[in-house]
Amino acid sequence: MDRNLSGESELVSSQTTRPSGQSTLSDLLLLVALSTLWGASYTFIRIGVTTIPPLTLIAARTLIAGSGLLLWMRIQRIPMPRDPGIWRRFFVQALLNSVVPFTLIAWAERSVEAGLATILNSASPVFAFLGTWLITRHERLTPRKCVGVAAGLIGICLVVGVGAFETLGQQLVPQLAIVAATVCYSGAAIYGRSFKGLPPVVPAAGSLVVGAVLLVPTSLVVDRPWTLHPSIQSLAALVALSVVSTAFAFVIYFRLVKTLGSVGATAQAYLRVPIGVGISIAVLGESLSTSAWLGLACVVAGVAAMTLPSRNA
Repeated sequence: MDRNLSGESELVSSQTTRPSGQSTLSDLLLLVALSTLWGASYTFIRIGVTTIPPLTLIAARTLIAGSGLLLWMRIQRIPMPRDPGIWRRFFVQALLNSVVPFTLIAWAERSVEAGLATILNSASPVFAFLGTWLITRHERLTPRKCVGVAAGLIGICLVVGVGAFETLGQQLVPQLAIVAATVCYSGAAIYGRSFKGLPPVVPAAGSLVVGAVLLVPTSLVVDRPWTLHPSIQSLAALVALSVVSTAFAFVIYFRLVKTLGSVGATAQAYLRVPIGVGISIAVLGESLSTSAWLGLACVVAGVAAMTLPSRNA
């Protein structure tokens, strides 16, 4: 991992000297890993909120994950930046990538199934695509990426099946909360490009620490967690959610934002759908449409179209 905090050109140089095939393969493998870690998070949240209030669950999630990343940075001797401007960016990233979306999804999953939450949250590449087109214009909007978005959405519909959306209006408020979280994640993917030149673990740790500073005091006042009696299953889900699906996943996420761009990084949402739904089936007994295999093929095609580099690049 590059530990240079100021030499962005050195970081870019180190990336361009790698063989392109190796870079592509490693990025796609990381995309699959991130999809698995985040796909599992919906099941962890669903189990966690059964006996832990959403706000306390997310406060503990950010505190444990942020502390774990700080410990890792200390072991690796990676310094945390002291520039107030960078910490202000950590604050914005924390709001977009943890504080607001984590809390919204945890609150919504008290009533929304983990599989449906995965599906509703999978539209982040579409919002990131629109954001890059309308606002930042830092992504090259090629026809292949447009085809990738379309293929991914078609795949999602096939994986889920039309029947999964029949009850969409019955829990409108929590479902809209998940959609709002999706918009936040898309904004975080776009804003995350401002951390170029920093090792991926630094913005991950910084934003989680800021998130914990905001959420823990609020949890203490609102939920009084010392009065709670969480189950062993909820506590285990919290630990897995914090360490595996947050701390480790965030490091991968920031790496992919650098190498694949904001739309490419959020393309993991297409893989996250079949993986997340599959985990919810295995653990929670939720159901999956029989058209999942055809949908999965479309999903993989959509991810490849959006993330594989052009031969002309």
